[in-house]
Amino acid sequence: MSDEIFIGTDIVSVPRIAAILKKYPNRFSRHTYTPSEVKYCESMPKPAVHFAGRFAAKEAVKKALLTSKAIDNIPLKQIEIERLPNGEPVVHIAGKLQNKLNCKVSISHTDEFATATALLSVLL
Repeated sequence: MSDEIFIGTDIVSVPRIAAILKKYPNRFSRHTYTPSEVKYCESMPKPAVHFAGRFAAKEAVKKALLTSKAIDNIPLKQIEIERLPNGEPVVHIAGKLQNKLNCKVSISHTDEFATATALLSVLL
């Protein structure tokens, strides 16, 4: 197991995500989110807040991954943020790194901003 911890953080404007979803509803969501993420966000009273939170979380995870040098690049759709019944967000990363990473993420949001921080360790 690696002794190093990698961190990523991101902040997103909720109104910006809402505008993108309005202008490119299917293209943006299909390109960025998994079907289960779309289903979850669309089931919420304020979908844009949850899409923004997931976007910030994906970006934070991606930044931690890139800092770790475990990968050169990863599409956001290959990073899935699931919500457990207790509300805890859980990160799933598709591909060959799936079982070689331990990643935790925290998401917070208001009506204006969503922010996320990811902590990652690479299992060697």
